[in-house]
Amino acid sequence: VFVLLGAFLVSGTRISGLQAFGVLVTLVGVIVVAVEGDVSRLLQLVFNHGDILMLVGTTFYAGFAVFLKEKPQVPGLAFFGALAVCALIAALPLAAFEAATGTLQWPTPKGWAIVAYISLFPSFLAQLLFIRGVELMGPGRAGVFINLVPVFAALFAVVLLQEPIAFYHIAAMVLVLGGIWLAERGKVVEALGRS
Repeated sequence: VFVLLGAFLVSGTRISGLQAFGVLVTLVGVIVVAVEGDVSRLLQLVFNHGDILMLVGTTFYAGFAVFLKEKPQVPGLAFFGALAVCALIAALPLAAFEAATGTLQWPTPKGWAIVAYISLFPSFLAQLLFIRGVELMGPGRAGVFINLVPVFAALFAVVLLQEPIAFYHIAAMVLVLGGIWLAERGKVVEALGRS
């Protein structure tokens, strides 16, 4: 939603009614996963400090996605490499502080495996594909696919952590994929209407 709003505010990217409905359906799917299929949990919803930080992070990521269209005309890998170097430089003072205060903790072997997985797939491969997706279809359309993240996180929990699959997992997957299909169909219908 933040990416679509940002694309509209920054570059005037229009959203058709069917696209907006598709995005709404994907959000319902995300909510189904978040509340584990128990709608009554929404009545107990309270924002804590971490939730506010996530909203701030989401806003910044939406800005990143919207302004990817304006990135320098360099390959995605080179652009990603430059971002990674900036992130490393930004993290060094914090690591130095932890080392100086004796609070630096090195990962266990299992922790290193998790770091390797996160570095390779969500941080590297997924970001390169997202950068390419924004190049091909724009931030508004590419941003809708971010709603797959909580669904895949739940599926990975089932596959990798042997958590039981529940009806709400399946319902959320159907809602998110159906919403993406509707949003993409709305874009096609809008394009046909202009031609």
